[in-house]
Amino acid sequence: MRAILCILACLCLLTGTARAEMLSREALAERVIPPFLLGAPVNDKGVWTLENAGGQTAGYIFETEPLAPLPGFSGAAINVLVMLDLEGRFVDVQLIDHNEPIFVSGLGQAAFEQFFTQYRGHSISAPMVVGTPYGETQGSSALVYLDGVTKATASVRIAHESILAATLQVAREKMQGVSSGPPAYPDPAVDEALTWDDLLAQGLATRHRVSNAEVNAAFAGTLWEDDDPAAQDDPEGAYLDLWIVDIGPPSIARAVLDAESLAELQAFLTISDHAEPILLVETGRHGLITEEFVRNTAPDLVSAEQFGLPVALRDSDLLFSLRADLPDTLQAGTAMILRTDRRLGFDPTEPWTLHVEAVRAHGSFMPQVGSVTLSSTQSTDARFFARAEAPRSLPPWRAALRERQADLIALALGLAVLLPVLFGRQSTLAGLAGFTPVRLGILAVMTGFVGWWGQGQLSIVTVIGVIRTAWEGGSYAFLLYDPFSLLVWAAAILGFVLWGRALFCGWLCPFGAMQEFAHHLGRLLRLPEVTVSARWDSRLKRVKYLVLAGLVALIFVAPDALDTAAEVEPFKTAVTTYFIREWYYVAYAVGLLVLSAVLFKGFCRYLCPLGALMALGGLLRGRDWIARRTECGSPCQLCSVRCKYQAIPRSGQIDYAECFGCLDCVKIHDDAAQCVPLVLKARERKRAA
Repeated sequence: MRAILCILACLCLLTGTARAEMLSREALAERVIPPFLLGAPVNDKGVWTLENAGGQTAGYIFETEPLAPLPGFSGAAINVLVMLDLEGRFVDVQLIDHNEPIFVSGLGQAAFEQFFTQYRGHSISAPMVVGTPYGETQGSSALVYLDGVTKATASVRIAHESILAATLQVAREKMQGVSSGPPAYPDPAVDEALTWDDLLAQGLATRHRVSNAEVNAAFAGTLWEDDDPAAQDDPEGAYLDLWIVDIGPPSIARAVLDAESLAELQAFLTISDHAEPILLVETGRHGLITEEFVRNTAPDLVSAEQFGLPVALRDSDLLFSLRADLPDTLQAGTAMILRTDRRLGFDPTEPWTLHVEAVRAHGSFMPQVGSVTLSSTQSTDARFFARAEAPRSLPPWRAALRERQADLIALALGLAVLLPVLFGRQSTLAGLAGFTPVRLGILAVMTGFVGWWGQGQLSIVTVIGVIRTAWEGGSYAFLLYDPFSLLVWAAAILGFVLWGRALFCGWLCPFGAMQEFAHHLGRLLRLPEVTVSARWDSRLKRVKYLVLAGLVALIFVAPDALDTAAEVEPFKTAVTTYFIREWYYVAYAVGLLVLSAVLFKGFCRYLCPLGALMALGGLLRGRDWIARRTECGSPCQLCSVRCKYQAIPRSGQIDYAECFGCLDCVKIHDDAAQCVPLVLKARERKRAA
């Protein structure tokens, strides 16, 4: 056994890489949903552009594994395909590949794929968490809650973290305009008495003037250089004389709009509270709009961008008037109020650029149209704005702790009672007249609460994931996604030092408890009881170590076969899915329970790879916790004969690698009516008396 332990330890120290191949261009193109088309590759990490029908970049598509290879419970990453538009919204999220045991041959693929449909339409600027709101939010929470998958919350959390990690990498590198926090909004507490002159002096009203000569220069050398006679006649005249004012802050709006228009704007902003209104006043020849312009739509000659990404502008459809004390040139100009949405990433406190198209037509019949862009950059003083504190989602491990808080407290309290009793009062416990019902009651709690309710059945799959992570150099954070099982693991590891294998295998394992119930049912039904000879018992007990070694070897030689091979454990069938699986898995699990009805805990003793690991962990045991007498084994063989686990050889000493801590031998050892040495001593005292 020590040799096997050393081999496993050496394998865990090895490092290497094993990553799935990225999708080919053809495979990616098939997954792109209309109206998008697959564009060009951006880098060697699987990031591609998405294009619209006109061939312009409309977003990005990428796999998560090359960017964020977070290991799942199998040790392999969950690979997801993400499609993102230029405004940072999820167009689609599709599952590509995974090896999560609960979905591979448990809950099925459909439940996992359905989880990813929840991302569609959400912005990466919105904090998203897997789970349900903690308490009532009355719709005021800025967090986006994604429904998890029952019995697989840890796996979907890992997938969610992979998606966010990969998406934010792409956003930072390619989409700097995606807001990483809540948008700025006009601060209602700021109330300043401002005049038009104050707006000019403080740069709150900006002017963009372009002369006819400058426009002519922009068209020079093109087909349209002579197609504007008015510009030729008055080179110094204003082609564009545009005033730009952000009137979202009430103090600024009050300085440019009359009282009635100000009230109408405030009423509009009460309804559209995320809109940022921009006042444009054009006093030149351009005029801002064409004859085809329709109110309440995007202007056809005006656009904007910020951080290299487009800013959606739309006419606010407001009828308004400027203050009477504003200059006459402004009063005579073309004025309109455009609006944009701060939720889409627009930040009025950061520089943004307004583009105005200067258009010329050449020819009278089906004229050829050309244009140049006249751009102006501005921003508004941040003192007029406030920014809500970004709602922070809890780290996944803290969210998991919070969601399982009640279960964790109940489990911790149960362990806090059970472990001290087993450590300091085991003789008292074993000596109870109703010890068997008490033990079965504890095992019922392990089956119902720890197993079926808490999903705390430990599995060799977790161990395989740890070894695989060490091999591939990944992160062990996946262990924190299931704190309930982690607490059971902590108790089992503590048990290595105090009891060896006995604590987990004898008291904490839900499937082990099921086998013990099957044994008692077999006795009630008077089924024959099979006892394996000492020679064959010794041989069969080695099989579980071979199974464990085989599973570890598959990590390095055939990792794709691990999911199938790990089904040697019936835990997923019997505990995780409540026996609701394909018939052959159910037949296997039920068959093992039927076997236990005639061969006491046959699976645990001879086949369980997790039991083999627990036995190896038991080498850390620091004490022989079951008392023995010199007469044990010679001449007394009572404990050896009655030990159903056959963990007491004829020598009378305990084989702790095979001991399940049932306390039957402790009960015999302390019972003056059963322990042969005590019975003989009592008879000697009686004779002497």
